[in-house]
Amino acid sequence: MPIPEDVTGEEIDQDVRQELLSLPKGLAEDVSKNLVMVARLIDEDPEGAYAYSKIALRLASRVAAVREAAGFAAYANQKYSEALAEFRAARRMTGSVELWPVMADCERGLGRPEKALEMAGAPEVHKLDKAGQVEMRLVAAGARRDMDQLDAAIVTLQSPELASNTVQPWTARLRYAYADALLAAGREDEAREWFAKAVESDKDGSTDASDRLAEMDGVAFVDAFVEDEDNTDAEADTDSEIDDDEDDVDVEDDDLDDDEVEPVVEAKDDDKD
Repeated sequence: MPIPEDVTGEEIDQDVRQELLSLPKGLAEDVSKNLVMVARLIDEDPEGAYAYSKIALRLASRVAAVREAAGFAAYANQKYSEALAEFRAARRMTGSVELWPVMADCERGLGRPEKALEMAGAPEVHKLDKAGQVEMRLVAAGARRDMDQLDAAIVTLQSPELASNTVQPWTARLRYAYADALLAAGREDEAREWFAKAVESDKDGSTDASDRLAEMDGVAFVDAFVEDEDNTDAEADTDSEIDDDEDDVDVEDDDLDDDEVEPVVEAKDDDKD
């Protein structure tokens, strides 16, 4: 697949670049460029990201960063079995538990929420940093919901991180998940309160909390572009009707002219007789 000219490969993290030092220079450069494309496309074009990850994987399958990137690209395309295999391979290579939450979420994607809950209670969770532990809590709550255990999901999300007034990178998503669980349980007043709190902490728009809140308040958003199209169509219809009316008038005038011509012709014939 083509690599844009502005991609040099130097955009990758220093840790990943360090891993690629084990490869020949030219190969390392090719791999790094494909990894840059994976990172660039994974949100907006997951299929494209997946294609670049397969190239990187073919070039350097023994590099943990490549296996991890391939895992996330597969995960973004809901290829959970493939993603889980890549994450496991990366974990074997590094010994890190960083991927534990997303591995558990892959189990959910494969329809095995019980396995995800088992992983949520494993010793590996205690080795995660704070962000990883919050992510694991979100996955566990999602697994509870998969099993129709709404009350348990709500309790799972109740934590010091949720109650904290300090905004962290995970705060908006945690509050949003809690609000959504409350709403699913029919606790609308509490859900509205937590959607509002999610909006307050969602500085980068990582959730649609504002839309959910507006929906609960009965606010309807109109797509201005669609409205303009409707108005344009209406105007076109009106113009068409006017044109049709004008055509009708012309036809009537033509008929009138014909009627007026015939008597004149007859009168001339009478004169000749």
